[in-house]
Amino acid sequence: MAHSAQELLDRIRREVADEHGENRFVPLVAEGTASVASIGALAAEESRIVPADWRSFLTLAARADEPAGRAFFTGLAQGEGLVLPLLTPLAAAAGLDEQAVREYRPEPGCQAYAAYVAWLALNADPAVAAVAILTNFAAFGEYCAAIARGLRTHYGFDDEAVAFFDFFATPAPELEQQGLAAVQAGLDAGVSFDRAVEYVRLLQGYELMFWNTLADSAADPV
Repeated sequence: MAHSAQELLDRIRREVADEHGENRFVPLVAEGTASVASIGALAAEESRIVPADWRSFLTLAARADEPAGRAFFTGLAQGEGLVLPLLTPLAAAAGLDEQAVREYRPEPGCQAYAAYVAWLALNADPAVAAVAILTNFAAFGEYCAAIARGLRTHYGFDDEAVAFFDFFATPAPELEQQGLAAVQAGLDAGVSFDRAVEYVRLLQGYELMFWNTLADSAADPV
């Protein structure tokens, strides 16, 4: 049984490492072989995901009993509010204006992640939900950094168009510490973390589904 939040997260990360396979989309962007249309699809999908996650994090903040949990999820929600406007220049650089983004038909495989975050917001103890979200921080930041480099190098996207990925690629140690504090508060309060591995497995699986759904139609001429 874990006595510290960091110990719990480290154990779960080891347990679920590489369980779901590889992210097939990010390498395509990194090497410049993903189609511009797939970049536009990413922006359009995120235009649905970001507002949904924003609401989900606010719901978790409202449900959290401990101040640490409220602070963590409020911080996540604030981040979603900051990045939402950054999707417009990303979509525009990929050839999609606001009307095209509105008319885009989302893929179930891309939206499953946000749907599960909403499920966690309603059904999971906030401290346990924090474990699922925290375990993915480092990997998601690495994905975004690789995409940002690829878009600049191979696609000629400027800083404004890449700002969405730059935001998530920038380390946020204070936010991670808030998340660890939220998990620790749950441990100290006797919250059961028996389902934490289940939540982490599903959340990571749905995120990989997002990327690989994009990859299925990405390897076309740029």
